[in-house]
Amino acid sequence: MPTTPATAANSPSNGAPEAILLELVDEHGNTVGTAEKLAAHRAPGQLHRAFSVFLFDEQGRLLLQRRAPGKYHSPGVWSNTCCGHPYPGEAPFTAAARRTFEELGVSPSLMAEAGTVRYNHPDPDSGLVEQEFNHLFVGLVQSPPRPDPEEVGETALVTPEELARLRAGAPFSAWFMTVLDAARPAIRELTGPSGGW
Repeated sequence: MPTTPATAANSPSNGAPEAILLELVDEHGNTVGTAEKLAAHRAPGQLHRAFSVFLFDEQGRLLLQRRAPGKYHSPGVWSNTCCGHPYPGEAPFTAAARRTFEELGVSPSLMAEAGTVRYNHPDPDSGLVEQEFNHLFVGLVQSPPRPDPEEVGETALVTPEELARLRAGAPFSAWFMTVLDAARPAIRELTGPSGGW
């Protein structure tokens, strides 16, 4: 992972996720404080700022990632292109572009805001809870992914039909359909009405 002043200040010294601070927000997305990452996800969860990215290739296929098996939360499941949390004070757009490059080795093109969605998704396997005020982004990917194996197990480019087949036979993150449905208007604007999204 490239080291920047933000990552150096927020990187855990022992690899534990709780060493990273998240930005806590109210129901309107206003910042109200910070909490350690793991503490914010322990039941019942603390509402915090997050982002989700959906990138598409020139054929209108969605880039998915399967989370690495070593992830502390939702390991080994499929999810959207990239998701994560801004550092306290970091703009969600900046965080989304940063993490997409750190996880997948690609820089999004024409990335645009696609609204926000608030949700509460418990993860029965880990006992952790996603209480998130999520900023959505859509854009294009124009180079092959070079995933960081500590973050990403594998990637796939899928049409809507291929996504439906994959979802029928493979586990997905608890938040995937919530963020996908919330981002659909912007996705359709990006991919066109014939894209099927």
